[in-house]
Amino acid sequence: MRVLLHYDMEHEASGLDVVSCSEQDDGRFAELLPDAEVLWHVLRPLSAADMDRAPKLRLIQKLGTGVNTIDLDAAEERGIAVANMPGQNAQAVAETSLLLMLAALRRVVPFDARTRRGEGWPADRGLVGGELGGRTVGLLGGGEIATLLRGMLEAVGARVLYTSRRPRSGDPAWRELDELLQASDIVSVHVPLTDDTHHLLDAERLALLPEGAIVVNTARGAVIDEGALVAALRSGRLAGAGLDVFETEPVESGNPLLGLENVVVMPHVAWLTRETWDRYFAVAVENCRRLARGEELLHRVR
Repeated sequence: MRVLLHYDMEHEASGLDVVSCSEQDDGRFAELLPDAEVLWHVLRPLSAADMDRAPKLRLIQKLGTGVNTIDLDAAEERGIAVANMPGQNAQAVAETSLLLMLAALRRVVPFDARTRRGEGWPADRGLVGGELGGRTVGLLGGGEIATLLRGMLEAVGARVLYTSRRPRSGDPAWRELDELLQASDIVSVHVPLTDDTHHLLDAERLALLPEGAIVVNTARGAVIDEGALVAALRSGRLAGAGLDVFETEPVESGNPLLGLENVVVMPHVAWLTRETWDRYFAVAVENCRRLARGEELLHRVR
């Protein structure tokens, strides 16, 4: 079975013919698509035109959870199965969310810049960091990532609230979205990008956060209205942000968020650990074997 790994890395699996292609090499990708029976997809958007170049394609396997970068309707029209692997990156993303909170609170970006310029000590008296202990953190989402992160936050003394699509009346930490925002010193995004969640955190909702709050996003960039976020950060109403995702990716060099020293940024790599890759490949290989045997796929989306 010919498998096309659409990422700049090599992988070998017994019984599978795995070829790889960088997400930045569209020419090689087009050359490899005609022979691909399975596509291991990461982030580069996959269109109907791509699928038309792959007449043998039977399965698009998302290496991760979010399938917003796949034209699901086009796949269904062509009889191509789509599967993802929820939870396999949860530990890595939860840890990165915690990292971004701490980095924003402790003013890592300006301290790093000053240290590199030889201005590390004495510290600027205006650069005073904060601690997670005693703060209220609101989590947008109640899935596995949010659940793991909740445990980490509570272990360091934070109060954790969360919201989800379905009310959970039995859990005193659950809140309606607007109520959660009003109570949160830090808000962390853990929801998929859908029509309902696009710009979920717009100017109106960002204004509900207490003055000096911090926003963290390791989910999808367009859940937050970037223009509104920039305005709130520039005005000083929000103290900072920790962002692994952006509305346009790769993030453009002119994005104003990159010029703010109260913003910590990463290039959509919250999931990127050796351990995550091991879990990804275990699921991806198993689904290839299930496909070959005509068995039900794990985590089929379409």
